[in-house]
Amino acid sequence: MSVKKPATKSRAPSGILLVGCGKMGGALLAGWKKRPNAETIAVIEPMAVATPKGVKRYAAITALPKNFSPAVVVFAVKPQSLAEALPAYLRYADKAVFLSIAAGKTLRFFARHLGASAAVVRTMPNTPAAIGRGITVACANSGVTAGQKKLCGRLLKAAGEVAWIDDEALLDPVTAVSGSGPAYVFLLIEALAEAGIAAGLPRDLALRLARATVAGSGELARQSSDEASQLRKNVTSPGGTTEAALKVLMADNGLEALMRRAIAAATARSRELAD
Repeated sequence: MSVKKPATKSRAPSGILLVGCGKMGGALLAGWKKRPNAETIAVIEPMAVATPKGVKRYAAITALPKNFSPAVVVFAVKPQSLAEALPAYLRYADKAVFLSIAAGKTLRFFARHLGASAAVVRTMPNTPAAIGRGITVACANSGVTAGQKKLCGRLLKAAGEVAWIDDEALLDPVTAVSGSGPAYVFLLIEALAEAGIAAGLPRDLALRLARATVAGSGELARQSSDEASQLRKNVTSPGGTTEAALKVLMADNGLEALMRRAIAAATARSRELAD
């Protein structure tokens, strides 16, 4: 008489699979490993990269252990190479949530390559994530469960603040404001320093003053409960030097009008690049 073997239960998905470990992927990875009781993490990255202790790196998905069933697959590869990479991850579509930080790749794009039922979260982070001070805006498709959304939010918080939106179209102006925003701030530092040099300051001092002023003001804005407009007023004495400068910056063709045009141009370009 033959004895029937008990059916083996399928392994519940757990852990993180990070696809791509460049600057943004590496920033997320570093944040995940700092947390107590961090999940099992595997990284697929063909290039030689340094990974924290306990993180295994693989050059291709075929090298992953057969029993590895991640709860979340994070795509941190360059957008132009994503379409070619996605088909290999179809094997996880029935259990994992896919979390993308690839700019311009829409939920519809992922549905084409992973199937309409795949759970996908599309995000737009920014570069201060490298020091844990970024902000990421995320949008989930209808296949994402409440538990998966909570998991993705927890992972994204390793890089800074997280905000969720329901309307994916808002990711275009989000990209223009926060995704590209660090470049505007760095330009402000450059411009402030150059103006100081033109006014007679030594270059080294002008650069130091500009960097420290922008960094310190940003930290003050972050910690203060006052709105930016009130913080500005706090610095502005009637008839003083700040007021003289603000009359130029706040003129009809000043900084606000210039920033509106810049954000509009970046938003339009984001829509053109969407796939």
